Amino acid sequence: MAGLLAIAVLLFLAGCGYQADSSVETNDVQAPTPLSATVSPETEAEPVTEPLFPDLQAEFTDPRFSSTPSPIGTFDFLHHSFPLPRGWQNPDGSEIELTNGKVDAVPGTAPEDVSDEEKARLRAERRIGMSHVATRYFDATGDGQDEAIIILKIETTGNALPHVVYVYEWKEDQPELIWHFRTGDRADGGLKDIRPENGEVVVELYGQDRFLLGEVETGKITGDEVQLCCPTFFTRTVYKYNGRDFLRQGDRLTYAVGDPTTPPLKNYGEVVNEKLKKKG
Repeated sequence: MAGLLAIAVLLFLAGCGYQADSSVETNDVQAPTPLSATVSPETEAEPVTEPLFPDLQAEFTDPRFSSTPSPIGTFDFLHHSFPLPRGWQNPDGSEIELTNGKVDAVPGTAPEDVSDEEKARLRAERRIGMSHVATRYFDATGDGQDEAIIILKIETTGNALPHVVYVYEWKEDQPELIWHFRTGDRADGGLKDIRPENGEVVVELYGQDRFLLGEVETGKITGDEVQLCCPTFFTRTVYKYNGRDFLRQGDRLTYAVGDPTTPPLKNYGEVVNEKLKKKG
C-alpha cells in the first residue's frame, strides 16, 4: 500500500512540472525557475533616446552663396568691428570687435553684498557677446555686384539663437555697411533664411507674420504660441534696395513649416487684429 502511495505522489509531481533530484530522496524536490525571472529578447525594453530637434540654422549655413569673385570676398570679416542694433547695445554705445570670429560676453552682474557704486561700475562693463555663423555673397542691391551678408549669433548662456545680420557693399576698396537687423529666438521670430531673388532680398523668419521693421523683427501675434525649439510656421517677406534703405515689397506670407507648398496666409497679423476688433 505504501509503495502504491509513493508512486502516486511521484506521478502527481511529474504532472505539475517538478523534477526529482537524483542526489536526494524522492520526496525532496526543487521548485522550477519562476516565469518572471526569465526575460525573452522580445520583451527587453528598448533604450530611451533623446528627441531630435530641428537644425534651425541649416538653411543659411548651407553651401549656397559661399563665394564670390568680387573683391569683398577677400575681406576678413572674422576680424572686424560691427555696430549693435537697437535693443542690443553695450552700455557705453561701443561696437563689437570680432577676433577669430568671436567676442566673449561680459555679464556685468554684481553680487548683492557690494556697494551701489560697485554695482554701477560692473553693470557699465557689460558687453554683448557675438560669434560668426556664416558669410554669404549675393547681389542684394540689384546693381549686378555681390554684397557680403554676415550672420552673427548673439551669445547667451542658454539655447537661444538670436542673430544679427549685416549687409555690406564694396565701395572705394573697403566694405560699407548698408543694412543691419536683429532677429528673434528660434520659433519666436528667429532667422530661417536670407537669399536673393530677382534683384531683391528674401528674408524668412520663424513664426506667424514675423517681419522686419528697421533694425528689429516684429513681435508675435495673438495665438502664435509654440515651443521655441520647434517652429510650426515661418513668414517670407521681400525687400528692395532704393539706394538708401531696404523697403518691404508686397504681402507678408506665412507658410506652414511642415508643408510649405500649401497656400500661404497673407498679412496674417492684420487678419487676427480685425477678428479681435470685431469680438471687442
